[in-house]
Amino acid sequence: MARDPVLTFTEEGIYCPAGDFHIDPWRPVPRALITHGHSDHARPGMGRYLATRAAAPVIRHRLGDVALKTIEYGETRRIGGATVSYHPAGHVPGSAQIRVEVGGEVWVVSGDYKTVDDGLSEPFEPVPCHAFITECTFGLPVFKWTAPDILAAQINDWWAANAAQGRISILGAYALGKAQRLLRLLETGIGPVFTHGAIENTNEVLRAQGITLPDTTRVTADFDRKAHPGALILATPSGLSGPWAAKFGPDRSTAFASGWMALRGVRRRRAADRGFIVSDHADWEGLNSAIRATGAERVFVTHGYTSVFRRWLEEQGLEAHIVSTEYEGESLETAEDAA
Repeated sequence: MARDPVLTFTEEGIYCPAGDFHIDPWRPVPRALITHGHSDHARPGMGRYLATRAAAPVIRHRLGDVALKTIEYGETRRIGGATVSYHPAGHVPGSAQIRVEVGGEVWVVSGDYKTVDDGLSEPFEPVPCHAFITECTFGLPVFKWTAPDILAAQINDWWAANAAQGRISILGAYALGKAQRLLRLLETGIGPVFTHGAIENTNEVLRAQGITLPDTTRVTADFDRKAHPGALILATPSGLSGPWAAKFGPDRSTAFASGWMALRGVRRRRAADRGFIVSDHADWEGLNSAIRATGAERVFVTHGYTSVFRRWLEEQGLEAHIVSTEYEGESLETAEDAA
């Protein structure tokens, strides 16, 4: 007799019948297990939340005084008829894959993840399982991320060249995760570093929980560009253009740090002078290596190049399915992360 699946896919989100809980639900539910603090995974309106201790400060910052309990990586918790544990996803600080075991069958929900250690997030750890629910935001072979040392050199060379001409550099990145990751790559001797308010708010939360970041200054309405020639401004994607960017003068250089920079024409669409190829999501090789490491026989793909990636997995001999969710991944169209 076939057993009921460990996890099902409902209108509210990914659901565990044995434990009566949802994972990263997009509609209000009584009990939500949260993989990380990005706004498409940690949403308001849930009765109770469970997240890692490291993810909790950002979640509280975003959602307020919610009923949030925490769990440590690797800690086992029994919820109803399910055994649950959280494991590092390498996406942003505190991000987790959630392992769910029912009757000896193990399913893992990846949330968002990357397999390269960025020196900021807890490094990704593969979790053996029978079924793996994976994002595939960048599920095409064209997506290959720049090595960290080369990326650092590219960004700092761009900034230094602008600074030598007295130009301000504006670098666009998402407020939680990527902005702090890039901040730690900067050679701050080149010039001062200023931040968009949404990024600085997140910096303050992460610093308060013991994460070391270089010094930054919040951009305020009275920012005087003439007083800070050669400065670098870390901005949200929406801050690269429009009224917010205008305060830095017409002679400014803009760049966008995203996995989407691997595609031709995207930099032009973002109206950026430079594009740096980097993401807090797994690239093509990262996705494939992570899936292989799980040993999973069934793979459910969500948010990204799902059709192409499913066919690829089937060609590799895996049972693959597409799952419709409301997760966005690193959306090219998303203006900014609300964290």
